[in-house]
Order: sequence, then C-alpha cells, then structure tokens
Amino acid sequence: MSGRLVIGALTALALSALLGGCGLNAPGSTGAAGPTASSQPAPTQVPATAKRYNLQALIDPRGGKFIGIQADGEPNSLTPLIDISASIGRQPNVAGQYVAWGARFDAAAAVNAWDYGALYYMAWEPFSMSVQQIAAGASDGYITRFARAVRALGLPVAISFGHEMNGNWYPWGTGQTSAATFVAAWRRIHDLFVAAGASNVIWVWNPNVINPVPQVQLRPYWPGAAYVTWIGLTGYFAVTGPHTFSGVFDPTMREIRRFTNKPFIIAETSVETGPAEGPSTLSLVQGVASHSDVLGFIWFDFDKDGIDWRIESRPQVRADLAAAIANLPLASVGR
Repeated sequence: MSGRLVIGALTALALSALLGGCGLNAPGSTGAAGPTASSQPAPTQVPATAKRYNLQALIDPRGGKFIGIQADGEPNSLTPLIDISASIGRQPNVAGQYVAWGARFDAAAAVNAWDYGALYYMAWEPFSMSVQQIAAGASDGYITRFARAVRALGLPVAISFGHEMNGNWYPWGTGQTSAATFVAAWRRIHDLFVAAGASNVIWVWNPNVINPVPQVQLRPYWPGAAYVTWIGLTGYFAVTGPHTFSGVFDPTMREIRRFTNKPFIIAETSVETGPAEGPSTLSLVQGVASHSDVLGFIWFDFDKDGIDWRIESRPQVRADLAAAIANLPLASVGR
C-alpha cells in the first residue's frame, strides 16, 4: 500500500504523501512484509482439481462481505491472520500482500491464504519499471511469465496494479504518468493475462479517495468495464479528516458511479488513534454493511511513519471492531 491516508480535504502539500498512500514497498522488495524477489519461493503449482472454487461466487458474493487484513509477514506466514482473528473474534477472508514489479508470483502465499479460508489479494507496485515502459511492451515477457504462474496456480487471485494512480505520491501517479498511459499499461497487462489463459484473476482498479486530490478526474484513468472486476478504494479515517464512511468514501463513489456500476471494495483503510476512533470504526463497518455494492474492506495493519494503524495493539479499536463485525455475514472463501 502506499502512504495515502485518504482523509478529508487536506490542502497542505507536505501532508500529501501521508494522505495519499500508506504503502510500505520500496523498489526491489516483494511486498510490505514479503520476501525479496531473490528469496521468494519458487511458484507452487496447484492442480485446479485439487482446489475447487467458484470464481463468480467470489466476484459477486451474495451471502456475505469480505474482511481483509494487510499485515507484516502475511500470507507467507498465517500467524498475523491467526492472531488478528483471535483478537477480533472473526476470521479474515482476504489476505493482502504488496508485490514489487519484477518479483515472481508468490504462489505459496496464495495457497496459504486459500487453505486458511482467505482470498489472496496482491497490490502490484511498478517501482522498478515506468508505466510508460510497461505500456510500450518492455515488460511483456515478465508479465506473461507471471500470468502463466497465476494460471498454473488454479486458484482465484485478486490483483490491483498501480493503486492510487490519481495521487502524486507514486511514480505511477499524476506527477510522472498520464491517465492515457496508465490505461494503456493496464490494458496491456490484462490482455497478456488473457492471452496466457489466466482467467482466475479478479482485477481491482484502485484509486485513492478524491478528498486530498479533488482536482484529478477519475474517468480518464478508467480502463473500461471489460478490464476491471472490482473498484478498490483507498481511504483512511484520520484525526484530521472526516470520521464517517460517507465523509471518507461517498464523494469518490458518486464520481465513479457516473461511468461504471462495478462493485466496490475498500481496498485499504484503517482508523487513526484519537477521540473519534470508536465512532469511525463503527461507521466503517456500518457503511460496508449498509451498501449492497460495497463488498467489504481490507484493514492496513501496520505501524508506519509514526502512526500505529494496527488492530491488535490498540484495545479500544480492537474492541470496537470486534463488536461491529460480530454479526456481519461473511463471504465463504477457500477450503
């Protein structure tokens, strides 16, 4: 994820990186908590007959919502998920990982997540290759190899490329990449996956909420309905911004609804410690529960840049989240 605390209308440029993305990746790393590309395990092939799944039931789960966790070490290790599950009384059904461009597909992590009962969600971050180069075909071989590994896995995988592209805090964002180039790169990646037969991908287009960047229109970054499965939104409940689901997410959802009806998932979020942490936590869950077109949320469970966003280290947030999700129906995933 990428330092984008998607908060209210913050104007100071000095805060833009913080409010733009909470991502932890650096060039050459596999993820915020994952191994480097050189130490990553070799791709694990899992025959589709051994791990049956219904992709459409995951894409549009009628029976419940997703509660996801992005935490240090997961899903290569299940310990973070198990510990957080114990602290909130529910088992997360999405496991997130940040993946650096150039790293191999971490099939072992995807299998770990699925066996635990969670969908593997990867945020693919092109730090080492410009979006312009990707759009021009410089990474076609890498993308094709990655896609073939995803296909060989035989399990569903959610992939987000270049998240928060409407902010200026990443090299694939507004400072260095045009909307047209971003769309061209996205479509090229998608088409190479299709050509490789990787039909087990849920494609997540993930802008930052527009509050900190209201001047950036989202529609020019839209690859088209044929190229996207879910709309991911990055948005945070910070002490300096709105403390309700509607305040954080509604302006962006309204703008996106002008050009697509694809379902939303809150792809990256958390609540900052402060006087409103309890109401904000409750509002997050209530907002997800009350919107039929919002599939769930993924919690950014890290201590980053002096702000502790974790669940397990904050008793009040932990208690409030546990109470809020106690009766929330959850989608069935894996196993």
